[in-house]
Amino acid sequence: MTVFDQFYYSIYAFYKKRYKQKANTLALVYVSVLQISLVLFLGCFFAAFFSKMNMDTMSSTKAWTLFILISIAIHFKNWMQYSGKRRMMINAKLIKKKKPLTNIWLLVVLPVFILILAYIMFQAI
Repeated sequence: MTVFDQFYYSIYAFYKKRYKQKANTLALVYVSVLQISLVLFLGCFFAAFFSKMNMDTMSSTKAWTLFILISIAIHFKNWMQYSGKRRMMINAKLIKKKKPLTNIWLLVVLPVFILILAYIMFQAI
């Protein structure tokens, strides 16, 4: 089980108490936003690195197009992964363990922190 699976289950379990039907959607969107923000951060990092090394790899338009395509693919992959059997398997594994859930405020701040780091890297381009 990956870190994203654990984050998904923590968000799912937190919102399951309040929003029974929307918990799956909220957890899916959270994991997708987290993964997309990580891709954005890595893209900004490599763009800044390559610009400092005076390498011409691809244009800005092509890079943003690639980012949008990767973002759509990540969301679709997560939708397929967490909508069926995988969610039931994660739920069954983590209910048996009775492991304490990750702090919800830390999970909310994590994508924001990654986006701030991506913005800082973007300023270096």
